[in-house]
Amino acid sequence: MIDRADSVGIVTPEKATFTEPLTLQCGVTLPGFELVYETYGELNDTKTNAVLICHALSGDHHAAGFHHDDDAKPGWWDACIGPGKPIDSNRFHVVSLNNLGGCSGSTGPRTVDPTTGERFGPNFPTVTVRDWVKTQAMLADHLGIERFAAVIGGSLGGMQALQWTIDQPDRVEHAIVIAAAPKLSAQNIAFNEIARQAILSDPDFVEGEYLEHEMNPDKGLMLARMLGHVTYLSNDSMGDRFGRELKSGDIASARDVQFQVESYLHYQGTTFSKRFDANTYLLMTRALDYFDPTLEFDGDLVETFRQAKAKFLVLSFTTDWRFSPERSREIVDALIASRLDVASATIEAANGHDSFLLPIPRYFDVLGAYLDRVAAER
Repeated sequence: MIDRADSVGIVTPEKATFTEPLTLQCGVTLPGFELVYETYGELNDTKTNAVLICHALSGDHHAAGFHHDDDAKPGWWDACIGPGKPIDSNRFHVVSLNNLGGCSGSTGPRTVDPTTGERFGPNFPTVTVRDWVKTQAMLADHLGIERFAAVIGGSLGGMQALQWTIDQPDRVEHAIVIAAAPKLSAQNIAFNEIARQAILSDPDFVEGEYLEHEMNPDKGLMLARMLGHVTYLSNDSMGDRFGRELKSGDIASARDVQFQVESYLHYQGTTFSKRFDANTYLLMTRALDYFDPTLEFDGDLVETFRQAKAKFLVLSFTTDWRFSPERSREIVDALIASRLDVASATIEAANGHDSFLLPIPRYFDVLGAYLDRVAAER
């Protein structure tokens, strides 16, 4: 039995159904949609203590706690969310959802299109970060939350937090942006395209109709995840964890050699290919690539942030080379130039981009102290 003393415990996902048509940024209108979400902690009487968690590329609604007693592992950010943790469920009502287009129960490529009676599959329309913010605001309405005390996210989740302050300035008091960027670099777009090509070139992808053929592009998804996972780690963290240790074989005779790092990547890739939908992966990486909140403001990030009213905490990590501290400083400098209230910190961490998921003491101290301030305002 897993010790749940510092966990939110057993949680049950819920589903919100929206029957009104939704016009997406790409111009396509969905006749309705559903969002799966979880909540942790109680909403106070004045409904002022709600916090929204925006997930990253491969995340979902299950951010904390367990779904049943036999769960082998908790939600993806359980280290950070729960009683006495930085995002303290004793003080905040935490809302975590699976975004539109996801593969964990929200309307997405695996959903049946009511107009055709068949799965959307590769025909699911393009979604953007702005679409996610729009639907998240609709979920807030459904839950009776007029204003979030904070919107929090790492990586792609941090980009959603930024977009919230621009599109819904009166509905977010604090934005906590972790290991993010104002838009992707050419290198990051390139990594995403290589991952997409790994999926698209898998014969079992079948032009996105793999479910109809009772197939799955396992190899393509595995390669995409392996590539992504390597870029989320730092050279030092991989060296410290694996070095040149062998999993099997004899390197002296150069026969049947498998390094521990190879075995680890194969495991991560195989596990991912069994749980994540390939069409969703394509959709999510494109949303990441397309994110640029300055498009309507002539590319001016300072002018873009003049729409915002929130207070900000911006965090980055020294060894994160995919979303480097320099990219966070771009955000901070633009926020300062826009005369907004901003705090920031660069955390010494050996774990690369994945640091935002880990219980690094100084990171959690900074995040917890800032959220103490947020809680004190309730």
